[in-house]
Amino acid sequence: MLRMDQIHAIRHKLHVEKKSVRQVAREVGQSRNTVKKYLTQPEPVRQQKAPRPRPKREQVEQPIEQIFEQWEKETTRKQRITATAVHAELVARGFAVGQTLVRDYVRARRLKQKEVFLPLVHYPGDEAQVDFFEVDVELEGAGRSRAHMFVMRLMYSGRDFVWLYPRQDQLCFLDGHVRAFEHFGGVPQRIVYDNLKAAVQKIVRGERDLSERFERLSQHYLFEPCFARPYTGHDKGGVEARGKGIRLAHMVPIPKGSDLATLSQALLGRIEHSAETKRRRGEDKSVLELFEEERKHFIELTSPAFEARRYLSVSVSSRSMVRVEGAWYSVPARWARRRIELWVGVEKVEMACDGERVVCPRAAFGGRVVRYVDDYLSELRKKPQAVRQLMPELLGELGEPYATLWRLWVECYGPKAAARRFAALLGRVEQHGRVEIGEQIARALANDCLDAWWSELGGPAPLPVEVTVPLALQGFEIESATAASFDILLEQGGDHE
Repeated sequence: MLRMDQIHAIRHKLHVEKKSVRQVAREVGQSRNTVKKYLTQPEPVRQQKAPRPRPKREQVEQPIEQIFEQWEKETTRKQRITATAVHAELVARGFAVGQTLVRDYVRARRLKQKEVFLPLVHYPGDEAQVDFFEVDVELEGAGRSRAHMFVMRLMYSGRDFVWLYPRQDQLCFLDGHVRAFEHFGGVPQRIVYDNLKAAVQKIVRGERDLSERFERLSQHYLFEPCFARPYTGHDKGGVEARGKGIRLAHMVPIPKGSDLATLSQALLGRIEHSAETKRRRGEDKSVLELFEEERKHFIELTSPAFEARRYLSVSVSSRSMVRVEGAWYSVPARWARRRIELWVGVEKVEMACDGERVVCPRAAFGGRVVRYVDDYLSELRKKPQAVRQLMPELLGELGEPYATLWRLWVECYGPKAAARRFAALLGRVEQHGRVEIGEQIARALANDCLDAWWSELGGPAPLPVEVTVPLALQGFEIESATAASFDILLEQGGDHE
């Protein structure tokens, strides 16, 4: 095949210099047929020839397909069939075939099976995508911690909602939806998810069996839940790419804050600020301008909002504690051995019994939330030894001036008698409240009338302080004296004078 400069020279001689085909063929050293071809053809054209026969490949194509058919049932995505293994199997079956031929066939077979992606079109208010992403944060008092970032992305406008959670469970999943809908001021027509356990209990013949709480959420807000095919994250590639982008654009360096709620507000603020000027590819409007068009097509929010809490009925142990989601919580001692109602939220746990309600922070799996002052005062006031053993926890809850009072009592009466007094004090706290008793202690300390205040409060007198006798004096016996003995001594002293 001639080069382009050679073809140009031939055509110039023929059309410009008006030379004959015979003369040009002689000058350029090509055949007349070649010169005639480029008389009308300005550039070389590759001639399509019939495929070259490949008898060796045709011989092993069917055996290779049989090997794939047999082995694919006994392999996984990570332990997949390789061309090397197929070649070894063919050789074992008596085929004289080269490894390169097998590699080429297996490569071509995989390319033929690869998925072709469609250029999708997203319409206003029609679709949102949801996913969780692991991120690192630094919390005060806890250091660097792993958090889970909930992301909901509106596919038409590209507006995002994000919130950080300590875990990736169903409650956080549901709470993220409630917050996102409130943030957007409406609900998209349908939302696309992975087949995560928070939403899907199981897949039976391609149909999803939704979890009860998630189904209630979708019915409450009237949106259509849609799901990606298993192991195909690109079915919701918009949120997949955006979640990674948020980590790189807005979470480097690792954010620091007092708690996850504070970090979430700051992160959402940065994303909203960028949405004011950011433009989607091929659009001349900002994300927020596109969102204003999109919100007209949302489903209206229903009132009241969905409660992202789980209801349970549990039994209280003899220690007046309940176990919920792998964590232990104390309840008032009067609830011991009874059955109570309980609502588990993302951040708090609410418990109720006989019209009483108690709310405490939610603990991590394996953790404990024990409130000795709030839940066990009725028992502690009767058990001075337990008070002495739990004093660090009690003082941690009571704070000042109770800590100062405890130190003074230990110095004056010793830890045993001090624990007896403190147990009695806890009884007064149960009657009058920790604030009122704390104010009384503070006034008594300030006026240096602690003993008078304690007597007025009706506290028990201190037990005699035990004196430790040195070993050298333990052999001496001292008789107790009477008033008459002192009179005799006085008389003897007078006679002596």
